[in-house]
Amino acid sequence: MSERIYYTKPSITELEVEYATDAARNGWGDRCYEYISRFEEAFKAHLGVKYAIATSSCTGALHMGMAALGIGPGDEVIMADTNWIATASPIVQLGATPVFVDILPDSWCLDPAQVEAAITPRTKAIVAVHLYGNLCDMDALLSIGRKHNLPVIEDAAEALGSQYNGNKAGSMGAFGAFSFHGTKTMTTGEGGIFVTNDPALYEAVLTLSNHGRARSQKKQFWPDVVGFKYKMSNIQAAIGCAQIERIEELVDRKRQILSFYRDSLADITSAQLNPEPAGCINGAWMPTVVFTKESGVKREALQNAFALENIDARVFFYPLSQMGIIDSNGNNPIAKSIPERAINLPSFHDITVAEMERVVAVVKKCVVVNE
Repeated sequence: MSERIYYTKPSITELEVEYATDAARNGWGDRCYEYISRFEEAFKAHLGVKYAIATSSCTGALHMGMAALGIGPGDEVIMADTNWIATASPIVQLGATPVFVDILPDSWCLDPAQVEAAITPRTKAIVAVHLYGNLCDMDALLSIGRKHNLPVIEDAAEALGSQYNGNKAGSMGAFGAFSFHGTKTMTTGEGGIFVTNDPALYEAVLTLSNHGRARSQKKQFWPDVVGFKYKMSNIQAAIGCAQIERIEELVDRKRQILSFYRDSLADITSAQLNPEPAGCINGAWMPTVVFTKESGVKREALQNAFALENIDARVFFYPLSQMGIIDSNGNNPIAKSIPERAINLPSFHDITVAEMERVVAVVKKCVVVNE
């Protein structure tokens, strides 16, 4: 059998090893936050925002940001039904209710018209998730937010490198959150970051991130509120410092991989890959192919075909409203339909042309079988 092709793995060089080794050897005592501070400064400079707080996960960043916005029991937060649970879980943990709305058929992201229709007096925020590197219609969502005095939160966990009309994903909303999980374009192993341009929101999250201890508090071990412990470690941040130094290289490679798949599958009119509308740059975290209903190509057939060729392929996110773990009356036909005829394609940085050709061959075989 051919060597296994994994769907994703990180790009780690001697630079990451060097920084992590230094943090492990010397990053203690007075230097215990050195790489964390350095990473936060580098990341906010890359993104073009004023404030950044490194966290143990994107979920943690979302949780603290939502808490700082005052989201709590009785509130509603609107989000797309097509998402990973990590976006919804902080809402539930804060005692609020996620309201799942449908997605657009071309971007697979939040439908602004559905968002506006779902707003009630209990609505406290809108969460815009840039799925697989695809971008939400931020002009429309921010306009809705201003109209109804609602903050728009950007879950940019999957959108490092994506840009909307010259603005980097994660830099446009009330706050943004990123993931540095080992599957992401850049990684710290596990990890995330909270970013914002709002000084008051930054101070609130900074306090929450340190067990509720405000930095203005003079007493030692004296919390001002009940907070969280979602801090990134110095060793993780050291890896992040190396990765952010290589960020252009990492994003460019992801975009090259998506471009290869797009060119190779261009003759299959029934297949759509990650879109890149005018004015947008897709960071191409996860190349994804969605087939038309008429093609007859189904998720299970795709999974089986890839498995037979010893290739990893992830399924498209299932609708959260269908899982039965969060109370929801969601009836979102597009969010329900797309996962049944879609698959994520392998896209690790070191994937070879020959490996991508193997992936393309499987996709084309599935199309031929169903014609």
